[in-house]
Amino acid sequence: MDNGKIELAILRPDAMPAQVHKVATDVMQGGFAGIVVAPVYVARVVTLLRGSGATVTAPVNYPHGTSKPTLKAIEATSCLKDGADAVLIVPHLPNVLRGDFDAMRAELLEIARAARATRRDVQMHVLIERITDEPSIAVACRAIRESACDGIVVSDAFPLVRKHAESLVVIALGTVSDGSLIDRVIETAS
Repeated sequence: MDNGKIELAILRPDAMPAQVHKVATDVMQGGFAGIVVAPVYVARVVTLLRGSGATVTAPVNYPHGTSKPTLKAIEATSCLKDGADAVLIVPHLPNVLRGDFDAMRAELLEIARAARATRRDVQMHVLIERITDEPSIAVACRAIRESACDGIVVSDAFPLVRKHAESLVVIALGTVSDGSLIDRVIETAS
């Protein structure tokens, strides 16, 4: 199994600093690609991982995505100023479920503009969960592409997302207890 393609995450709201430090240490020692960590820990983890080659991704408005786009833009830029390499945006779920292209695109554009003004080379990915129907997936992929975001993160409907992603990076999200799931996802992505 190639750990260089896997990011570890610690997003539990009750995660203590020592637990975050342990996961960051695991990232460095295990040769993982990076870590996804709550915004409150970004600056600390960036300092800890400096020079390791591992990336730090900050989720924006995780897990619910219910804040206004302006607040999400502020959170994204704050994380980038703290040194995050990437942001993982959680869009407003009702817009995704309704397949409301205009609302999704407008929300993501506001966040993307603020993030790119802060750090031009930032990677921006959008977390899409709970949609498995093809029309909604197609609309979500189009809104993500047209908002200048770089990728889509999904836990379901991976083949359908790949079908509509076009230029987007597609990232599989999941909990892994052994390498078999990772191997299947990497095989599907290839």
